[in-house]
Amino acid sequence: MSRAVVVGVDLGDPDFESRHAEFELLARSAGAEIVDTIIARRGRPDAASFVGSGKVEEIALSAAAHRADLILFDHALSPAQQRNLEREIKLRVVDRVSLILDIFALRARSHEGKLQVELAQLQHLVTRLTRLWTHLERQRGGIGMRGPGESQLEMDRRMIGAKVRMLRERLARLARQRTTQRRARSRGGMMSVSLVGYTNAGKSTLFNALTRADAYAADQLFATLDTTTRRIWIEPVGSLAISDTVGFIRELPHTLVAAFRATLEETVHADLLLHVVDASSPQRDAQIQEVDKVLEEIGAADVPRLLVYNKIDLAGLAPRVERDAHGTISRVFVSAAERSGLDLLRGAIAEFSRSHENHDASVPTVQPE
Repeated sequence: MSRAVVVGVDLGDPDFESRHAEFELLARSAGAEIVDTIIARRGRPDAASFVGSGKVEEIALSAAAHRADLILFDHALSPAQQRNLEREIKLRVVDRVSLILDIFALRARSHEGKLQVELAQLQHLVTRLTRLWTHLERQRGGIGMRGPGESQLEMDRRMIGAKVRMLRERLARLARQRTTQRRARSRGGMMSVSLVGYTNAGKSTLFNALTRADAYAADQLFATLDTTTRRIWIEPVGSLAISDTVGFIRELPHTLVAAFRATLEETVHADLLLHVVDASSPQRDAQIQEVDKVLEEIGAADVPRLLVYNKIDLAGLAPRVERDAHGTISRVFVSAAERSGLDLLRGAIAEFSRSHENHDASVPTVQPE
């Protein structure tokens, strides 16, 4: 395990403590052993190092005292900030974006998942190529050094550009296959349901409970990256397709959202979203908002959704259904681990299906002339 000093920067966020605790969980999920934590409080980030020269010195001393291998920053750093920090501390510095990308690389299992993560990593890397060439800066005046350095940098950029194009072409082929499968389900009149939610809300455990499948489920962040679709039978709906998708997190890197867009299209084209919420989390309301933000970003904001409060056994709650002012089911409380409340959830899906069919039947079809 890498020995890491974690740096948290409080910029006045009222939710800083929970955000920092989440980042430490991310660090452990990536395989880091946290040997020290340093908190900096600032009104705004320092342009050169994000934390200021005094904190940089404190971080360097802590890293030396604890024999740390790397520094983990709970913020996205600019290439210049990362370069300056590494030069002063003389250790590798990994920011929030790079850490999440690393966890995705660790968790990806399917061919498509691995391609998506590699694409996101390359898109992130290309903005930071100059950081890899800082050793040339010390020799800028040396004869014969500047030209080769620039040529090598351009060569790397071209190679990465070619790899990115190749990955996009492969992912586009897989996306076309996925579209064909989705159209086949749609022609068969099969309802589609997608599970969405904050990472570690228990989506895969709920998916397994509903489908009797064996999708990978664990108490860790981003246990599932690959979309899995199964058919289940719910009376009186009949057969429907249900999909388990990647979990979301605050400040999910845009390169990842873009790379996983084809996979997330299962969400955009679903008839119903089951938004799985960790009922035992004190940050559940903030996590709901983060998921809503990503759904809007991928174009799924208007897809009908049902809030499913999971882990009620940990929250000391009983299985139940809540309805809104119009009498429509808005929340279902379940425990996927203990398989309690699942009949209520199946009933809610069936009720949505019936109301959806009635709505479709009431809309007149326009025949082409």
